[in-house]
Amino acid sequence: MNEAAAPRHALVSLSDEVIRLNGRLRSLFADARRPDGLGDSEVTVLNAVVEAERAPTVPQIGRSLGQPRQIVQRAANSLVEAGLIETRPNPDHKRAVLLRATAEGIARKRALDARADALAEAVAGPMDDAQVRQAAAALRLIRKDLEARLRQYERARETEGA
Repeated sequence: MNEAAAPRHALVSLSDEVIRLNGRLRSLFADARRPDGLGDSEVTVLNAVVEAERAPTVPQIGRSLGQPRQIVQRAANSLVEAGLIETRPNPDHKRAVLLRATAEGIARKRALDARADALAEAVAGPMDDAQVRQAAAALRLIRKDLEARLRQYERARETEGA
């Protein structure tokens, strides 16, 4: 029986919708990834490295994506082996190296982007482009705000536990 759900916190409802949307989008753009032979995690890490303002570390990518460091590390190792990213020493940390895209990695990412753009164009049809861009901008703001709040929350928990 499908009864009306009890009122939920807006963040929980947003999470449910984003999870469902993520599944649809991953399915849609799987064809864009296929020619490169890259899996979801490799594409995600390559995107994080290529699009980063500064060279990220594996732990930074993991925190940003909400993924365990080990999963991100496996994807990064695969991308290093494929010559799509490289590691550089991190002056701020002895073990957490910086990840940088190689010229091949950037080229592959841009080719993937072009295929994804073509798929989006074919599927989006009459969707309102401005509305989609506005939704993406709103999600970006929510994500950044949530990331800052999570850092504060985690620091407070560490202080309480100390």
